Amino acid sequence: MTTLDQLFGAALMVPDAIDTARAAAARTRHASHYTRYALVDRGSYEYVVDPDEPELIALMLRAAERTTGRTLAVASSRLLRLSPGDYILAHHDRMRDDNPVEVTLDLSPAAVADAELHYRRSGQVFFRVPCAPGALAIVERGVTVTSNHCYVSKLREGASVVRLVALLRDSATALHTTRSAH
Repeated sequence: MTTLDQLFGAALMVPDAIDTARAAAARTRHASHYTRYALVDRGSYEYVVDPDEPELIALMLRAAERTTGRTLAVASSRLLRLSPGDYILAHHDRMRDDNPVEVTLDLSPAAVADAELHYRRSGQVFFRVPCAPGALAIVERGVTVTSNHCYVSKLREGASVVRLVALLRDSATALHTTRSAH
């Protein structure tokens, strides 16, 4: 039986999940590892696939399990960095029918006005996550939920939005997906 939360996705933001020193250390560890994504019809940003951040990922996983009451496993993770002029469009994301949980940890050095992360249900924004250093957002993706990272204005010279994003699936699903991929 599918619940309304599974169908539509639940969302929660936790302020001050980590301190500024831990966020700065993570940014420093990956400063030279980014790759530029620039298919401008989808987004312009930098990313690191599966960054080596076991403590932060474990913190994110525990928070998501406590919040959702589900037993989860990490399916994938990536570190995103958006600078002035960068964005990720909603149509770059895909809908997921296996009801994963997405957890985003804001590692930004400072808050950046209007650099929000939007979660959309059937195209309409239902959850706005501001750029709030140290904050954690937990979103059950549901079958109709996509996301986009808003445009960082070029007027925000020197701005840097850094987010660690983990996609979590129910443990049995994650294990099956991992085994199927090999």
